[in-house]
Amino acid sequence: MSRKHFLISLFILIITLHTLPTVRSTSDDSNLCSNSPISLCPISCFRPDPVCGTDGVTYWCGCGDAHCAGTRVAKLGACDGNDSSVSGQALLLINILWLTLLAFFVLFGLL
Repeated sequence: MSRKHFLISLFILIITLHTLPTVRSTSDDSNLCSNSPISLCPISCFRPDPVCGTDGVTYWCGCGDAHCAGTRVAKLGACDGNDSSVSGQALLLINILWLTLLAFFVLFGLL
């Protein structure tokens, strides 16, 4: 009977040790930009490559831009919009409107 208990205990120990390496940590320490080359600051980019930093800011020049700002990349792509993006869009709309009116007045000599 003790041999049977020993074999069952050994089997459970082997299964437990076999499954331990597959248990993942809950903290995500992976770096999404680990394969990108380290670049020197300041960054000047010619095409947008947005990444979202852990600080909630979208870095439009990619991983190097986020690295220069001293933050890690939370996800590839732009950050999700929040309340401040709505006010930014409103200011952009007002800017476009007054530039259009200025162009209209200059074009027709009303100014």
